Amino acid sequence: MKTPFIFLLSCFFMFTATSQKDSFSLAQIWDGSFRTQGLNSLHSMNNGKQYSVLNFDRSTGSTSVDLYDYVTFSKVKVIATSKTMEAIPYFTNYTFSSNELKLILETNTESIFRHSVLGHYYVYDIELDQLNIISENKIQEPTFSPDGTKVAFAMNNNLFIKDLITGKTNQITFDGEKNRVINGITDWVYEEEFAFVRAFEWNINSNRIAFIRFDESDVPEFSMDVYGKDLYQTQNVFKYPKAGEKNANVSLHFYDINSDQTSIVSLPKTYIDFYIPRIKWTNDADLLSVQYLNRHQNQLDLWLINPVKVQANLVLSETDLAYVDVTDNLTFLQDNSFLWTSEKDGYNHLYHYSKNGKLKTQITKGDWEVTAYYGYNEFDNVIYYQSVENGSINRDVYSVKLNGKRKKRLTTQEGTNDASFSADFTYFIKTFSSAKIPTKYTLNDSKTGRLVRNILDNSTLLNSLNNYKYSNKEFSTINVNGNELNMWMLKPVDFDATKTYPLLMFQYSGPGSQEVANKWNNSRDYWHQFLTQQGYIVACVDGRGTGFKGSNFKKLTYLNLVKYETEDQIQAAKQIGSLSYIDNSRIGIWGWSFGGHMSTNCLLKGNNVFKMAIAVAPVTSWRFYDTIYTERFMRTPQENPGGYDDNSPFNYPELLRGDYLLVHGSGDDNVHVQHTMRMVEALIQANKQFDWSIYPDKNHGIYGGNTTMHLYTKMTNFLHEKLGDKRIN
Repeated sequence: MKTPFIFLLSCFFMFTATSQKDSFSLAQIWDGSFRTQGLNSLHSMNNGKQYSVLNFDRSTGSTSVDLYDYVTFSKVKVIATSKTMEAIPYFTNYTFSSNELKLILETNTESIFRHSVLGHYYVYDIELDQLNIISENKIQEPTFSPDGTKVAFAMNNNLFIKDLITGKTNQITFDGEKNRVINGITDWVYEEEFAFVRAFEWNINSNRIAFIRFDESDVPEFSMDVYGKDLYQTQNVFKYPKAGEKNANVSLHFYDINSDQTSIVSLPKTYIDFYIPRIKWTNDADLLSVQYLNRHQNQLDLWLINPVKVQANLVLSETDLAYVDVTDNLTFLQDNSFLWTSEKDGYNHLYHYSKNGKLKTQITKGDWEVTAYYGYNEFDNVIYYQSVENGSINRDVYSVKLNGKRKKRLTTQEGTNDASFSADFTYFIKTFSSAKIPTKYTLNDSKTGRLVRNILDNSTLLNSLNNYKYSNKEFSTINVNGNELNMWMLKPVDFDATKTYPLLMFQYSGPGSQEVANKWNNSRDYWHQFLTQQGYIVACVDGRGTGFKGSNFKKLTYLNLVKYETEDQIQAAKQIGSLSYIDNSRIGIWGWSFGGHMSTNCLLKGNNVFKMAIAVAPVTSWRFYDTIYTERFMRTPQENPGGYDDNSPFNYPELLRGDYLLVHGSGDDNVHVQHTMRMVEALIQANKQFDWSIYPDKNHGIYGGNTTMHLYTKMTNFLHEKLGDKRIN
């Protein structure tokens, strides 16, 4: 298995001992001065003994790709540096060719949507020390052919191939047009919900490309005003299929390099209104695997297609009463048998199938979930994976033989363990953290898990936190509506059980999600820490529908999103509020996105429990959200109108009794500001007073410049005014 780029850069903000104050400020959380140390864009080299890292030189502003030794962690050499490249003052990412003789360097990028970017890309020949731009125009997803002689890329919704030997660029599709046809790049909804952008793949012989074509002609358009700084605002218009509306028509195509011909794939089975969420070439250069998913997303078919013989065989069909998850775990072995993950026994596990789709072995079994698949070592016949065998809030790394025997637990510290394996599976870099221990990186032996050497431990964070009032998360479970739910609670350091405290509940609650996890803090956790220093108790409960406790628990909310989740949060608040040290007249709840929908619903339907709520970028009606995500859990509005409307808060604004803060970014391409505007209008017509704020041109993350600081100051002030008696200026 070829080891992909592994991004280990921690995005968490930490605190150092820059002050002797007992409490830290809001500014310390988001000013960017307290990032943890991490490893940037680590790539294991083919020899399995070395790895490369992207490094940034703050003194010169240049970047470099540097080669290191796994065992000694000493730098072996500089592979490429922008110091010697006049055309590139810096680069932000890199990709090796299969033979590791060339690099694609990325620079001058601009975001399109969540995952997609446009940029200038260069090919750097390491041996010749030569740099050549792929295209003078900004392009997307440049990808080496396996033999390293060509680069395929997308530009203006069409596909191109550049021959690195002749320098000639060949255009292979010609009908691409914005908001009409896209070749080889996913549309908005595929990118957001199936989490991939590049919809083209080279075969192993570098003589054929498979790609998906998206015809968006009939997909409804959504437009957003962009206010910017000019005299007149502009509009961003893009195709966005809302639940029940028309999706793009997708088709699968092959381009043959030798004949310069493109063909369309037809199957012996007729599909109507379907998705193609994954394509992947097998180890046979003439055999492509394609996954077809029906619109209800409860049947996923795996096809093996031979473009030379014009054959297509259905080798696996996965069905579910609710929905089937799409993953990136499909792995073909040398004999074209394959590994697959499935929830068909009630928990997510690994399976081994023959090349014809016959089940050979269920590799993992038990009432626990496989949470990550790392790869297969064919030399030792060993699979590496991550699971929650040690409790649903923890993660550990395991190895197991292909036949399911001789399983080994390779990590022993209780918390969240992750792994990045060397190309030959000799070593893995373990990333560990817990709620009490910040992120640590170690090099470990992959056969036993034995520690080879420490890399980074961020131990200075623990020392610096001794200078602050810092509370440890208390993990527990709470029995709510007949279910044992995972929970954490943060109390003030000077907690006094004879006193009473206001309670703020935080949650996300989306299908398969998890907020109660034994891992180190992110910036939001530090805001919760800050609130405990201000005299609040903060608690989080993962209700029904969340993940890693089996398929039945996760899919119980099918067709009724937010109904059971809301009931669980309301009941949990009642039970926590009954504790002697909680002031049950001062209970609030907050959340973002799905969590904003939840906090809104809880305030309305639990108006005798919650005094206030904050909703950031909330969904307020699933009718306004996209097809793939929404219909996976709800089917279409035409089929399930009650499921859509019975839990949409703008349908019952009259239930508002408490204090409500509603926040949205006007440039949110994901959860459109339409959700908030409809909620606002419903509350106005119901004569309900509330607070709200729109952040101009900000997307779903609501960040940029001083935005995050402003938002969290606003939320903090709202909390103090409605639940407490303090205010921050």
